[in-house]
Amino acid sequence: MKIIEISKLLKAKKIYLTPNVENFKIKYAGAGDLMSDVLAFSKEDMLLITGLVSPQTITTAAVIGAKVILFVRGKKISDKVIEMAKDLDISILKTDLSMYVACSMLFNNGIKDAMGTDLGIEI
Repeated sequence: MKIIEISKLLKAKKIYLTPNVENFKIKYAGAGDLMSDVLAFSKEDMLLITGLVSPQTITTAAVIGAKVILFVRGKKISDKVIEMAKDLDISILKTDLSMYVACSMLFNNGIKDAMGTDLGIEI
């Protein structure tokens, strides 16, 4: 699913997009507010879904190779976090949806679980 499609589906605001990322296709997503948990799973170029708006989130995304971060629950994103994302070429989306709703909508539209726990589950 393209970033632009994800943005429309989740009614997400584009806070910062790296050049040419809107048409990049996301296949996997993972969600969590504990970055130590997020470090335990990852897929290259995945979408990271979190409510934790801190510099630690940006560095974690860079370590796991996440292409885009989706901040949920309408969190306010500081300029410092946005600048870090720009420096590390990580795009940022923001939605007012809960993590649960955002994840379920993405799953129902074919985005796979980065942890692989959805194997064998049919929509």
